[in-house]
Amino acid sequence: MKLFSCGAADGQLVVYFHGVPGAPAECALFDLQGQVDGLSFVCLDRFSADSSLRGEAYYRALAAEILACAGTAQVHLVGFSIGAFVALQVCRHLPDQVASLNLISAAAPLEAGDFLQGMAGRQVFSLARRWPMLFRLLSRWQAVLAKFAPKLLFNLLFASAQGADRELSADPEFQAQSMAQLRSCFAGRLAGYVREVCSYVLPWAASLAAVTVNTRIWQGAEDNWSPQGMAEYLRAALAGGEPVVLMPGLSHYSCLQQAVPLVCAAIRQGA
Repeated sequence: MKLFSCGAADGQLVVYFHGVPGAPAECALFDLQGQVDGLSFVCLDRFSADSSLRGEAYYRALAAEILACAGTAQVHLVGFSIGAFVALQVCRHLPDQVASLNLISAAAPLEAGDFLQGMAGRQVFSLARRWPMLFRLLSRWQAVLAKFAPKLLFNLLFASAQGADRELSADPEFQAQSMAQLRSCFAGRLAGYVREVCSYVLPWAASLAAVTVNTRIWQGAEDNWSPQGMAEYLRAALAGGEPVVLMPGLSHYSCLQQAVPLVCAAIRQGA
């Protein structure tokens, strides 16, 4: 499986789990701060993994890739959005090697509360949950847009942006980076994207009991992709859950950007 690497060349290993939709290049946000704090970031190209891998076999495969990078050393995990869900699942297969878990704009189990109505992606998740074949058709249409009309797909995704995400979505540099990541996500990696969304919408709350590592949760107060109630649920459900760090005025992607130096500082201090 290909890896995206950034930050310090020989620092403490941190594995980043990008969002969905998303791409390994999302990890570049941590490059400069990682160099400053002596942290070596890697991001697995998850969507390129063998499409036949499902469920626990998929999470074990990701854990094996991390072990190949870390050897016997301790590793820190950082997950963004649905990437937080994948990080939690993989953490269960690295029981003694995860030093800390940081979840940013984290997506919680849909069955754990009345979250869906308040989520910007509720139509997509509802399709994946109830009519997976229709979701696959929608995903193919998104792949066509990502290839031929990425700006249109970007505008559709950010049509309901709240808080600081509204200003962020108007930034040309953010637009360019996001459209490149959308193309990467949907071009040749559609099966991987579909696998993760379809896995996320299945019940998984019970799996959280197996995650005991110290977990920090960073949450934008205006987030309508992963609402604040999701962060509070995860804090209560995780044995090592620390109080949620609520970031006023921020939403989903703006929380990710603003959390970078805070997450790096927390990892450095706890390493």
